[in-house]
Amino acid sequence: MGSSSSDMSHIPDAQELMQETGFSAAHLARLHERFEFLDKDDRGELSPEDFSTVSELAMNPIGDRIIAAFFSPGQQAVDFPSFVRILAHFRPTDANRSRNGRNGAQQEPANSRTNRLKFVFQLYDQDRDGKISREDLLEVLRAMLEMQVEEEQLQSIAERAIQEADLDQDDAISFDEFRKSLEKVNIEHKMSIRFLE
Repeated sequence: MGSSSSDMSHIPDAQELMQETGFSAAHLARLHERFEFLDKDDRGELSPEDFSTVSELAMNPIGDRIIAAFFSPGQQAVDFPSFVRILAHFRPTDANRSRNGRNGAQQEPANSRTNRLKFVFQLYDQDRDGKISREDLLEVLRAMLEMQVEEEQLQSIAERAIQEADLDQDDAISFDEFRKSLEKVNIEHKMSIRFLE
């Protein structure tokens, strides 16, 4: 199914969004359809409650953290361009692609390794203090493992993770330490989702 330029006329800033995110016209049109489907009240924006109707997020133990990543602190709604910019983190990597920002300067694409890691880092760093504390880590472990693992084991896992990643020994994991600890992990593969198929 193709997408003509007339299909794009109802999408705000379509050309700029395609350039910025790397999504094709067909992908952008499909994302707009999904956005409109989630926007039950036809407000042109999504609230956290709108995202909670996505079954994959509702079933995900850290779905609330993923939903929160779409919103800046204090923000109550997300418009379509913001929605697309966040989803660009999950777009398959295109090694030959760079993007230009709004001021024309060359910027790293949203789906670069660094930007993907920043996105994941913020899922842990809920207080956004730039560090993953032992308590931040425990909250995620508790959510993901629920009743499968005893609290003592969770604390042991968190302690070991902090010890292994905390290079400056400040009892927390900075973004640089987080990035270094995941050097051998194929984050591009783990953060690619098939929402465009």
